[in-house]
Amino acid sequence: QVQLVESGGGLVQPGGSLRLSCAASGIISTIYYMGWYRQAPGKQRELVALIYRGGTSTYADSAEGRFTISRNNAENTVYLQMNRLEPEDTAVYYCNLKSALNYWGRGTQVTVSS
Repeated sequence: QVQLVESGGGLVQPGGSLRLSCAASGIISTIYYMGWYRQAPGKQRELVALIYRGGTSTYADSAEGRFTISRNNAENTVYLQMNRLEPEDTAVYYCNLKSALNYWGRGTQVTVSS
C-alpha cells in the first residue's frame, strides 16, 4: 500500500514563502512522476507542478517563476518551494504520485493572508 504524507503547509503573509514536502512510502514500482495539485474553495483541483523520472519539470502558468519543484529519488520525496506567495495561492495542496496507479495524499492547507 502506497502512502503519501504531506507537510509544510500553514499561514503566511503575502510575499512570504513556504516549503511543502511529500514523502512516499510502501512498495512502489517505477515512478513516472511526482507533483503537486491544489484546490481552492469552490474551484476544481488544478495542477501546480510535476517532476518526471528524468528530472524535467512542468509548471502551471500561475506557479512559473515563483515555485520550484524538486525531488529526492532515493527517499521518494518531492518538495515544492513556494516564494512570493499571493492570496490567490490559498488552497489545499495535494501530493500526487504516478506509477502503475495514481496516488494522492490527504492534502495540506496553505493560507496566504495578512
